[in-house]
Amino acid sequence: MSTEKISVLPVIMAGGSGTRLWPLSRAGYPKQFLVLSGNESLFQLAARRLASLASPEFDLAAPCIVGNEEHRFLVLDQLRETRQEPGSVLLEPLGRNTAPALTLAALAALEGGQDPILVVTPADQTVTNGAAFTAALQDAIRIAAEGAITILGITPDRPETGYGYIRTKSDTSGLAVAQFVEKPDLETAQRYLAEGEYYWNSGMFVLRASVWVKALERFRPDILAATRAAWAVRKTDDKFVRPGKAEFATVPSESVDYAVMERCPGTDIPLRMVALDAGWNDLGAWEAVWQVADKDDAGNAFVGDALIADSQNTLVHATSRLVGVVGLKDIVVVETADAVLVSDRARSQEVKQIVNRLGAEQRGEHALHRKVHRPWGWYDSIDNGPRHQVKRIMVKPGASLSLQMHHHRAEHWIVVSGTAEIVNGDKTILLTENQSTYIPLGQTHRLANPGKVPLEIIEVQSGSYLGEDDIVRFEDTYGRT
Repeated sequence: MSTEKISVLPVIMAGGSGTRLWPLSRAGYPKQFLVLSGNESLFQLAARRLASLASPEFDLAAPCIVGNEEHRFLVLDQLRETRQEPGSVLLEPLGRNTAPALTLAALAALEGGQDPILVVTPADQTVTNGAAFTAALQDAIRIAAEGAITILGITPDRPETGYGYIRTKSDTSGLAVAQFVEKPDLETAQRYLAEGEYYWNSGMFVLRASVWVKALERFRPDILAATRAAWAVRKTDDKFVRPGKAEFATVPSESVDYAVMERCPGTDIPLRMVALDAGWNDLGAWEAVWQVADKDDAGNAFVGDALIADSQNTLVHATSRLVGVVGLKDIVVVETADAVLVSDRARSQEVKQIVNRLGAEQRGEHALHRKVHRPWGWYDSIDNGPRHQVKRIMVKPGASLSLQMHHHRAEHWIVVSGTAEIVNGDKTILLTENQSTYIPLGQTHRLANPGKVPLEIIEVQSGSYLGEDDIVRFEDTYGRT
């Protein structure tokens, strides 16, 4: 019996936009990076779960993250908060669904003659039983090492209509996948639950990198060829790997399920399933958030400063102020600094209708929160009106904004805490708490934090146009233009 370790590469799919959890989740700061309970984001929890796979049996590599170019610094910052470093961060120049994302990870994994087992998971799921999760994935790795594509199927505990299902059949080596079925109606879901051979499709896959490439060659060679073309002209910047944008734009948009998995049953490609009973949930909508939340005796759940009276089975998520509700049943209330959602809990997936309207009307609430995270820190737009805007700005220790200028606005900066190093035209000055400076319209300037504690300032903008696109960058640490 071989004692050689099995090479394992965790792959975290972190590119989703999470529109069904609006207004908390937005394109610029989607749900996988949100802390919905506890003190870690869904992405951080996913990374911790995969790190638990380490064992004498496996050679576990640092994770490969596949995500959006816009979120690259969120990925690094959040991993480092958990004291982890990624092996690589593959940046999709635009969304092309999960099949091209997995193909990028497989091509990266095959570099240098390696062929590890890929453990692929979305970044936006929850698990309450970590030990059961680890045991199931380790079983899946052993099966995948023999050449099979292995899927994690969730043991259902209710007739759920919001998930796709996997129909299984038993054979001499465990559970084989007989069929994938779409999201059922309630009557069909009840039948699936009673029959006992159906499992929820978790979206987690375990397979060797070369097996995925061979399956694509057979079923979707167009996806493979176009992704290979984008990979061939990639650019690497430390941990960041950027496929060619023009080439990646030609890749067909397709899910892993549609591209490969649903085509495997009945072929000679072995497709196995490992059952997972670990308190799993896919937080696809506010209904799912309510499902996994701690509740009072009346079934109510809340986060933040919320007061609930005479209500049942209701979720309240307060972000920036007190929210009080009275006499509600089966309702979702989500408050942020710039938007409030009130929805029937059973229809919370339909929040996409609101998000689509925001996008069509080009409203800022579609993509960004009032508080916007940047690689150097964040800013919070606390007030605005005709010809003025007030922001609270935090700059991380050692970080700096770009050297820049504005055509249409002047700025006043007041240091609230920390030390600011400021380039203002041809002068460089240091300011501390309660000191201030003025940046005239058209003046070249830069804000930096040379200290060891966060720098906070208040910025007052005044001028004829205050949009974020009124910026000319001359130098930038983060590769922006």
